[in-house]
Amino acid sequence: MSDIAPAPCEFLEWDSRFFGRRIARLTLPRLTPDAVTAVLAWCRTKQIACLYFLADADDSETTQLAAEHGFQLVDVRLTLERGGPAEFAPSARSFEESIRPFATADLPALRGLAGRAHRDSRFFFDPHFSPERTQQLFETWIENSCNDHRGHVFVAEVEGQPAGYVACQIVTAQTGQIGLLGVDAVAQGRGVGTRLIMSALSWFAARGATRVIVVTQGRNVRAQRLYQKCGFVTAALQLWYHRWFEVVPSGGKT
Repeated sequence: MSDIAPAPCEFLEWDSRFFGRRIARLTLPRLTPDAVTAVLAWCRTKQIACLYFLADADDSETTQLAAEHGFQLVDVRLTLERGGPAEFAPSARSFEESIRPFATADLPALRGLAGRAHRDSRFFFDPHFSPERTQQLFETWIENSCNDHRGHVFVAEVEGQPAGYVACQIVTAQTGQIGLLGVDAVAQGRGVGTRLIMSALSWFAARGATRVIVVTQGRNVRAQRLYQKCGFVTAALQLWYHRWFEVVPSGGKT
């Protein structure tokens, strides 16, 4: 069945199935009056409950139209990058005793950590998504990363117990991406995050990556400082909006 209007929207099957709501994504980075009209009509016809919109941050018309038409700003999305093969010296070698590859027995601990570690996410910030279901989102995310043979997950041990992780993936021939990074509260301030990132950089370098990217939240200053300490610089800044077409009380089912 074809779309009834040429609106720049994409229905998200996985998100819709996971949250139990019809969710779509606006595929343009900017809004115009005509685009807003087409998008909202498409969403109502398709019975969309929530529309994600990742917007350019430097377009004043987009931010004005988003505010006028009920789009809720839920996150500032920062993309950071580190590049140049000479920078990817395998400095993680000195940390091998505490950083190791994921093992199947780690999964319960990593799922628990993932459920606690990503509270700066736009999904936790948006009260239309229940905290319980959002926690399960990150538990599922780290489990999928551990089972993805195209990537790699490093685990940090503190006193013999998993206390952190970093998920790595090659996304193009020369670009790697850090998907998730989490450090347990009891291990913060001990250099665990730095060791995980340097282990990831070493893994990327061994596979020919000359550029590594990572995305974090504008409100997650701790993560920004960590990546900057490890040589990352800001590459892009965007705005995440959610447009809801029905209201669910905070903490309600999604």
